Amino acid sequence: MNSSFILTSADAIQDAILQHESELESLDRAIGDGDHYINMKRGAQAIVEMQPELAALTPDAVLNKIGMKLLSTIGGASGPLLASFFMGMAKVIKEKGNTSITSYASAFSAGVDTIRQRGKADLGEKTMLDVLIPVANQFTALAAQNASAKEISTALKLTAEQGMLSTKDLIATKGRAAGLGERAIGHIDPGAKSCQLMIEAVCNLIQ
Repeated sequence: MNSSFILTSADAIQDAILQHESELESLDRAIGDGDHYINMKRGAQAIVEMQPELAALTPDAVLNKIGMKLLSTIGGASGPLLASFFMGMAKVIKEKGNTSITSYASAFSAGVDTIRQRGKADLGEKTMLDVLIPVANQFTALAAQNASAKEISTALKLTAEQGMLSTKDLIATKGRAAGLGERAIGHIDPGAKSCQLMIEAVCNLIQ
């Protein structure tokens, strides 16, 4: 995985967000504050527009700049959380000094941990972490087993989908939906859905 792949992934993520506009807006209207799609669209567009300045940078520098851009671009709770994810990844990639699958698995897990710490949330609280934590665990396990990139991408898509769907039956204890109590049951968390879409978009690039 290199800087070029990260930039190609940014294009794929933007396409996925745009293609699921109605679904993301509907989910957010049900249990959110109605601006999740707008914020995700804004963030995705900002990253794609940065590509000329990112193309010549190392992967860790690309990820760090993406994080800083998201911090200043995306409003609501998602901005700081997603920004911390990319910055957390960048730190590990820089420390590892290579771009192997194992390094990216470690970096992904570190990024997820920064979201967990910053958001003070965990698995089972009807947030994006219900997708990200299982994916991070699966990624780490498969990388340690020397699974192929294709095997990993296939497994991570399934894990992300399962995590996203699991939020439908959860009571929200974090985020805007927390105030709804049991009324949030029956609705998929919009942050979990957008994370599932992003993971699927990236994994689809891996053949």
